[in-house]
Amino acid sequence: MKEASYFPRHIRTRLLEALDDTPAVLVHGPRQSGKTTLTQRIGGERNYAYITFDDANILAAASEDPVGFVDRLPERVILDEVQRVPELFTALKRAIDQDRVAGRFLLTGSANVLLAPRLSDSLAGRMEILRLYPLAQCEIENEEAHFLDELFTGTMQLPPSGRLGNELVRRVLAGGYPEPQRRAEGRRRREWYRNYIETITQRDIRDLSRLRRLDAIPKLLKMVAGQSAHLFNVSTLAGPFQLTRPTIREYVGLLEKIFLVDVLPPWHSNRLKRLVKTPKLHLGDTGLAGVLLGLDVQQLIENRTLFGQMLETFVYNELKRQASWYENDLTFFHYRDKDQYEVDLVIEQVGGKIAGVEVKASGTVREKDFRGLKRLRQATGRKFSAGVVLYDGESVLPFGEGLFAVPIGVLWAHY
Repeated sequence: MKEASYFPRHIRTRLLEALDDTPAVLVHGPRQSGKTTLTQRIGGERNYAYITFDDANILAAASEDPVGFVDRLPERVILDEVQRVPELFTALKRAIDQDRVAGRFLLTGSANVLLAPRLSDSLAGRMEILRLYPLAQCEIENEEAHFLDELFTGTMQLPPSGRLGNELVRRVLAGGYPEPQRRAEGRRRREWYRNYIETITQRDIRDLSRLRRLDAIPKLLKMVAGQSAHLFNVSTLAGPFQLTRPTIREYVGLLEKIFLVDVLPPWHSNRLKRLVKTPKLHLGDTGLAGVLLGLDVQQLIENRTLFGQMLETFVYNELKRQASWYENDLTFFHYRDKDQYEVDLVIEQVGGKIAGVEVKASGTVREKDFRGLKRLRQATGRKFSAGVVLYDGESVLPFGEGLFAVPIGVLWAHY
């Protein structure tokens, strides 16, 4: 694993492009995912001033007089943790309309403004939003990623990859947050994640919501970690709490808003009447999930069922991270029908191409592992580009028209 002080971020090119033609650019994502590091490096190259709303005095000044605060800002400025001052968005709109200059405001936020339409709508047409995830494995290894290109060309011209074995378990438990990558495996990484969870629940959630049962959030987050890669079952999550189903949905929505949980919608088609329409839950990072569940490497090696579940979330997170800088817009779903055919990930490219990805923790692949992908191929017809079973093996193997077994290591392999 890379131990340098800075990990190169592949979304950098998209961020620079946005700054060249858009007045305001917001980079949002979970705390400690690298937003400040990335924006400050670019800001240093382009002479941006830096202001953070984690400073209590600056926060108070901006909240008290947002218009006056924006009027006094330098010509180019980074505004860090802007979600803490929602009143600022209207003032930024006013400033942009008075002087529409590309790259004027570079914003960061640790809450998803797309889930607060009033904020995002106030800068519609004036702001581009980019999501910065924790590190993808290819960023940790400083490698380019080619898997999505091959998936949508349907060729799978990928190099062989050695079987990963226990290294794969270690990668799953390391997760993708930059700081734990610099720490020794085991106790030091777990300590960082514990402090991170406490900070998030004690500060960010208090800032965003007046919950009656703030103490329930860490327990709910642990339960979501245990249900990661499962269908969103509100009754299961509500069981240990004296909370209503709507309240649990509200709490999960809050965890989604601060990027700790992803709700993966079901893929649907008017041609198919027997599709299950329940979304799946995925925790936003498997390193975080491992600490919430109290897992170490040996425990996960021995519990193959739980490892399979964690590996699915790991692959989902990896592909979502790679998609954030991919040339074409991609949308992610899962597929399940009432005949028990399922596909872990369905990825739809703008323009209609569709690909399926199934995740298998084993080092062997069988014909039956493709049953869900074959059903998806049948359902999507000419839109189907490829179906892949990712496995812990060495070679890319064809399993019929548009179907392949692919080593999971190619997601970040050297070419």
